[in-house]
Amino acid sequence: MRLLKYKWPKTAIDAVIIDESETVVLIKRRNPPYQNHWALPGGFIELGEKVEDAVLREAKEETGLDIKILKLVGVYSDPNRDPRGHVISITYLCKRSDPAENPRGGDDAKEAKVFNRGDLEKIQLAFDHKIIIQDALRLADQEKLW
Repeated sequence: MRLLKYKWPKTAIDAVIIDESETVVLIKRRNPPYQNHWALPGGFIELGEKVEDAVLREAKEETGLDIKILKLVGVYSDPNRDPRGHVISITYLCKRSDPAENPRGGDDAKEAKVFNRGDLEKIQLAFDHKIIIQDALRLADQEKLW
């Protein structure tokens, strides 16, 4: 019997954390790729972990924030979206559990910061996060989540 060797894409999650004042939480990446670029909080899903648990965990590790999931934004699967290889991102629209709590960088994040919606166009973002944020903000507008 001949065994086949399969290669699978890695699976990650990203959180678009918004609030009523039309702000988005971003992190500054500590490590390559895109070191020192702004990005959405997120990371790889651990074996045996539900994607919803992964997004809560990664947001807490990278921003110090507890979050609530509002909606699924989408699944981003372009094989070229990550220079490390084929990585699929499952992305959620989220909000802070405590809107008064300020983000702080931790784990893979050098820094975490709240950006006004209008300032997002001026920021150089990692990966395909500009597209993801645009999709998330469109969803937030349609669902009147602001």
